[in-house]
Amino acid sequence: MKKSIFTLSLIFVSLLSLNSIYAQVENTSTLGDDKEAAAPIGGAEISFDKETHDYGEIEQHANGECVFVFTNTGNQALKITNAKGSCGCTVPQWPREEIAAGATGEIKVKYDTKRIGMINKSVTIQSNATNAPTKIIRIKGQVKAPKTNATAVKPSEGPVQSE
Repeated sequence: MKKSIFTLSLIFVSLLSLNSIYAQVENTSTLGDDKEAAAPIGGAEISFDKETHDYGEIEQHANGECVFVFTNTGNQALKITNAKGSCGCTVPQWPREEIAAGATGEIKVKYDTKRIGMINKSVTIQSNATNAPTKIIRIKGQVKAPKTNATAVKPSEGPVQSE
């Protein structure tokens, strides 16, 4: 009889312990769900009106400036931390202040048109955008030699006479 009371007591204590452990596991998984719910959804997102600017044919020494317009389509402020041209002939200017959600901004790119030939350059943009933390925009075209307005000079007819 003592043995059966001891066995029943042992089973009862075991069941209480299991119930306590199960309650702790369930409580921990509920806390994890709360952490996920508290995490911010979305963030800053960058969207450009165009990702490539085509100069077409442009004359040597012409103004090689173009503008890329972007919008923060996210729900938090967008911060562009850096913009770098692929070489020294491509120089970007970007807004240093944060761009509010829904607002637009501009990145100006100046290409040095002193070299004749094809243009195929890029600008790498780094930001806190969740959809594209690193974004590449491009410029392309061809720099042509300037047109010359040389007037034809007729050779003089006959010998030059001196007075």
